[in-house]
Amino acid sequence: MEKPLWTPSEDRIKNSNMSAYMNYAAKLTGEKINSYNKLYSWSVDNIEEFWESIWEFSGLIYSKKYKEVLSSHEMPGAKWFMGAELNFAENLLRYKDDHIAIISSREDCPNVTLTYKELYKKTAACAYSLKKLGVKKGDRVAGFVPNYPETIIAVLAAASIGALWSSCSPDFGLKGVLDRFGQIKPKILFAVEEYQYNGKKINCSGKIRQIADNITDIKNIILIERFFDFKPDENRGIKLKGEDKEIYFRELLSNDCVQIEFEHLPFDHPVYIMYSSGTTGMPKCIVHGAGGTLLQHYKEHALHTDLKRNDRITYFTTCGWMMWNWLVSTLQIGATILLYDGSPSYPDINILWEKIEREKLTVFGTSPKFLTLSQKNNLIPKKEFDLSSLKTILSTGSPLSADNFNWVYKNVKKDLQLSSISGGTDIISCFMLGNPVLPVYTDEIQCRGLGMKVEAFNEDGKSVVGEKGELVCTKPFPSMPVFFWNDAQGEKYRSAYFEKFPGVWQHGDFIKITEHGGLIVYGRSDATLNPGGVRIGTAEIYRIVEAMDEIIDSLVIGQNWENDVRIILFVVVKTGIEFNSELIDKIKKTIRNSATPRHVPSKIIEIKEVPRTISGKKVELAVTRVIHGQTVDNKDALANPTSLDQFLKLLPVLSK
Repeated sequence: MEKPLWTPSEDRIKNSNMSAYMNYAAKLTGEKINSYNKLYSWSVDNIEEFWESIWEFSGLIYSKKYKEVLSSHEMPGAKWFMGAELNFAENLLRYKDDHIAIISSREDCPNVTLTYKELYKKTAACAYSLKKLGVKKGDRVAGFVPNYPETIIAVLAAASIGALWSSCSPDFGLKGVLDRFGQIKPKILFAVEEYQYNGKKINCSGKIRQIADNITDIKNIILIERFFDFKPDENRGIKLKGEDKEIYFRELLSNDCVQIEFEHLPFDHPVYIMYSSGTTGMPKCIVHGAGGTLLQHYKEHALHTDLKRNDRITYFTTCGWMMWNWLVSTLQIGATILLYDGSPSYPDINILWEKIEREKLTVFGTSPKFLTLSQKNNLIPKKEFDLSSLKTILSTGSPLSADNFNWVYKNVKKDLQLSSISGGTDIISCFMLGNPVLPVYTDEIQCRGLGMKVEAFNEDGKSVVGEKGELVCTKPFPSMPVFFWNDAQGEKYRSAYFEKFPGVWQHGDFIKITEHGGLIVYGRSDATLNPGGVRIGTAEIYRIVEAMDEIIDSLVIGQNWENDVRIILFVVVKTGIEFNSELIDKIKKTIRNSATPRHVPSKIIEIKEVPRTISGKKVELAVTRVIHGQTVDNKDALANPTSLDQFLKLLPVLSK
């Protein structure tokens, strides 16, 4: 069997939240649960008992307890914790002490900090003002916002009332914002006047006006200033003027309210509206319930990430990606969150590694793209920075390559849990996660999440181990969407997840479950290559190609060709490297030697940049549509929409 890259020490295992929960579960059931595999098996064989135990173990705050844990195992249709009433914000604001809740770090700005006591008070004032502005249960509150403390205060204030929060980061194009907020018709819009990225100041005033002009349901716009450090003196003498269309955020905090009247609501009352990428049509509006989000996030933070009150965590994300919502929920653990808003390479590629050292971060969330960027800039973080505080690196957005794994353990830290995690906006959480009591193996996600009956289905709908298959979940879980917005009959919902395997959640990833319970992700199943009838995941090729020194980035798609499919590989080469026949031959040879002859592309073509969504994911499907002469309607869903133009120019090359 392959040797692990990292094995947790006995002390780390013994002192982990996972071990504490394992002991709790053993006492609860009277069973001998002395390994993660046994714990996982119990959790998916007894999902009602498992999720009820998470309710108790988490110390969930509620006003009414549930009458029934689960209505049925039917998907869709299963209802969780019926009869319960709680409030999402109350659970995230359970601490009101002087422990630091938020450290806000922005480009060229001094840090701003808020304690849990201050966060509670600011949220109380904000919630009071939102009520004065007419916000009530069920209203939508939207944010065109950066990764600022004001945004978290706005979320908590809205949730305390029972309003639904939805956000886009300010780098979204106008059409992308309207495609999203235009469907949900928010009453209030929080919006940033100006932000900075990569040293460039970007004014949003014009875009804000256009949003308001196009969405007439917006009653008030709450303007967030770039410089605001929450000093009480700044709010004196300010009065909230609800009749004004535009109101400054500081006005919301100008009242003397210090207590929050939390609206207690059913377990599945909506708290967030998230969106599908929208690269092949209008984004789907995915509505998530408060209770399911709380329980799922608690399990992932406390057990799988081993997060505790003395931890300091960051995730490099924007407010347009679900990892931001995931990060916000760490407040229920009482940990300290570092909100970083800016470029990961400004003023240089060292900035995030410097943050780990300076803020003594214990958990650092990032992406394979950033790790690869650090590697290709020849960084050796362990030599340049004091990373003694760092105990865990989380990575998501795309699969980690073997090269990423090896680079981290060689150049960052040997005693480190490298947790590749995978799930999605659809479930606002993860199917597959890290685990503080298990070893880390190259290429693998450590385990399936507790309570998530994840399987790999072959084309016949049979569960397989050690073979590639569709990622499915065969039992319900609390963080399934409660519904899609504007989908009264549930047709879009059923079509999104239950069309191929009725009654079984099909997530859209192509995976393999290994013999020892790890998982390998091969990319999106709808982007799976199928030359000669053999299914190949795009990540199988990315892992090989992007490990080459000459290659910065790549994109692979399948082109319909002579009644079959041929593989086309596009590459971005390193500055100073010539793209020529020798490099093409080297790439083909490397792929053949590392995989199989079937993985070798029919054509390898140089491009300037890879099209990506705003959350950084490659868009194979949009490029596939372009090369097959189909239109891509929602280019504003891309971070770099003009990047698709280069493929139109390549059509003559692709016709041969």
